[in-house]
Amino acid sequence: MNLPPETGIGLKPAHYRDILEPQSGAPLPAWVEVHPQNYFVDGGPPHRWLTAVAERLPISFHSVGLSIGTAEGLDTDELEQLAALCVRYQPASVSDHLSWSGNSTDRYPDLLPIPYTQAALDHVAAQVSRVQDRLKRPILIENPSRYLAFDHDEMDEVTFLHALCRRSGCGLLFDINNVEVSCTNLQTDPFATIDAIDPALVGEIHLAGHATEWHDGRPLLIDDHGSAVSELTWALFDRFVARAGPKPVLIEWDTNVPAFDTLMAEAHRATRHMADAGALQVA
Repeated sequence: MNLPPETGIGLKPAHYRDILEPQSGAPLPAWVEVHPQNYFVDGGPPHRWLTAVAERLPISFHSVGLSIGTAEGLDTDELEQLAALCVRYQPASVSDHLSWSGNSTDRYPDLLPIPYTQAALDHVAAQVSRVQDRLKRPILIENPSRYLAFDHDEMDEVTFLHALCRRSGCGLLFDINNVEVSCTNLQTDPFATIDAIDPALVGEIHLAGHATEWHDGRPLLIDDHGSAVSELTWALFDRFVARAGPKPVLIEWDTNVPAFDTLMAEAHRATRHMADAGALQVA
């Protein structure tokens, strides 16, 4: 089963009943995404809820804990738990991040950046292949939100991502909010990034909001997933889907979680944008 090329939402406990006991005529998302780490337990209420949701809607697993970029290699315990959960629920898609979150002795609650070098590419491609071999499926890797660039980078982000897909056979989870965040923080052109990404590699799109801080008269965007999608991200999304066509699109809203109606309004807006952009031609 594949995700439909329609709009889904990140599923939060606050919205379980909205999905399972919808009001008469209330619309539902086309699919939902969860962080599998929240279900790394054998049983209990989390699994009762998720099982009930999975009987109604396609599910995507968006992992935040494999730490694929860690120099010592990915977290094997996390991988084994993820593999068991995939057997249990058979998600339509599995993804993780182009980042690292720890070392051989410590774990961090952050998605930390990697350098864009040939050595890093060799290492990450090998780790992605390990994950795919264990899960017996291809996965998607998400482009990061960045706050700095390394002086010794040997290639740009799009070149790195394309090479990773070719080397490992993975696909891309293209987070368009992350494009706005990274390009604003690093003072590069977000539209150039949008135009450079190969749509054939993109298996899923994420849309989210961010926070803005100001330092020495310059904005610093923080990828907090705590607000509505920005107008620039909508414009970048329009530009991409005009070239790529319909894709599975997710509304991410992980902090300051809104009412279900607000979340679904964002989902409906994404669906409208995707429909409208399908008739546009990018110059």
